[in-house]
Amino acid sequence: MTSGVYNEVSIEVDQREIFLVDDGYMRDRELWSEEVAEALAAREGIVLTDEHWELLRYLRSYYEEYLISPNVKILVKHLRQVSGAETDTKKLYELFPRGPSFQGCKIAGLPKPTNCIDG
Repeated sequence: MTSGVYNEVSIEVDQREIFLVDDGYMRDRELWSEEVAEALAAREGIVLTDEHWELLRYLRSYYEEYLISPNVKILVKHLRQVSGAETDTKKLYELFPRGPSFQGCKIAGLPKPTNCIDG
């Protein structure tokens, strides 16, 4: 659906219109919910798993604390800590093929990372 006023794309989730700007990022991140994340992931061709949710929650908490998105090295370190498994950058790209920062932040309802080289 397109809005003529701002020339933005929007999606409807739970009977709410969510406006997307700048490559599909949410205009108002306060409207984010798990249902919105599912809809954003579907637009990216991703079905969210527990591993995705772990990263999405971490991205949101990190952003809330530091007001920036974590880089890939920080995401790998976090996954290693929570899963106890050997995780690497390849695993992050399996979860978010267009880039863990680019797609992860988009689905987490966060702003596009300023130094984003993904996507």
